[in-house]
Amino acid sequence: MNLPFQALNPDLFTRAQALLDDEWLTKDADLAPVLPTVLARGVGQDWHKAGTFRHHLVGVARSLALWQQPRHVRLLGLLHSVYGNAFVDLVKFDAATERSRLQALVGQAEEELVYLFCTASRREFVQKVLAGQIQADGSLPLHTNQGEAITLAPDVVAAFIIVSMADTIEQWFSWQDDIYSRFPDTDTTRQQPVHWMASLWPGPMRPSGRMLHQINRLGLALQHPALKDRLPMPPVFNACTAPLGASDDAAAASLYWSVIQQDQPLVDLDVATGVLEQAVRLNPWVGEPQMVLAQLYLSAGRREDAARAATSALQAFCSWGNAWDKRVQWDAWVAWTRILLQGATADGPGAWPERLDKLNNLALREAA
Repeated sequence: MNLPFQALNPDLFTRAQALLDDEWLTKDADLAPVLPTVLARGVGQDWHKAGTFRHHLVGVARSLALWQQPRHVRLLGLLHSVYGNAFVDLVKFDAATERSRLQALVGQAEEELVYLFCTASRREFVQKVLAGQIQADGSLPLHTNQGEAITLAPDVVAAFIIVSMADTIEQWFSWQDDIYSRFPDTDTTRQQPVHWMASLWPGPMRPSGRMLHQINRLGLALQHPALKDRLPMPPVFNACTAPLGASDDAAAASLYWSVIQQDQPLVDLDVATGVLEQAVRLNPWVGEPQMVLAQLYLSAGRREDAARAATSALQAFCSWGNAWDKRVQWDAWVAWTRILLQGATADGPGAWPERLDKLNNLALREAA
């Protein structure tokens, strides 16, 4: 088959398992003390892209926890928009009157990092990182949302890149491709009604055909000599060393979606299988195409191939901590992938059933 399947990292899987618990955040010694104050601001009632603002904040923090980021970076993920920013008018703390309260809760340096993330121009930050404009010492000249010139220190640049990667993978799907077309270079002369007419929320919920490439380029920027050893490297794109081309990202997403939409015949699986195999060759870094491919292999009786595909899909899911295909949540993708892996490797009750009426009896019986 010559497919770029990955092995499962046991340590990464163990970390991901702990985060499958809905209450994982309440068990995090660094983040749990902050959670009640954040929840008291109504974040669970605010709409945000593919869910609520609570879903978003927790999802970003989950990826950062999975990526073994230090306390100040995980706190930044949990609080990254609480003062609002140029894109989200979800002000949960008034920067004019409540900064001292947040400082008392998380620490002065940690709060200052959150405030800087909210007030610095995120659009300009992403544009400059993608353009390779990080200085030799790792710093980055920038402006605030009000136009004030600032310079981000190398530690801050590394933290902002990693949080931006987690922020993007948690929230971005096809609706945002339309509403925020070509971000960060969105055409500001185009009137907003044009964007609204392009997609009614949530739309078809296709995976984005372009933002994984952008996340990839942010990750590659962490290989800058002045940045690469400042924070743990996210375990995506082969520890942020492997490129993902823009055309490969777009083509893989399109091929995957054509199978999901059943544009390919599924009574005989050879065409759909070939399409998904090509999607995986183009983009081996997300789990959903490999998971669906594992299901097709199982349906065709190709258990060894299914086991390899499901194992690789599980590795990809455990690397991100968030779903690429947002039709269902990350933990559901992980659960079904483990069922497929069990069905491909087990004999007896755990094996993949040959009759459709036995699908309802599937239950996870193994740890992986």
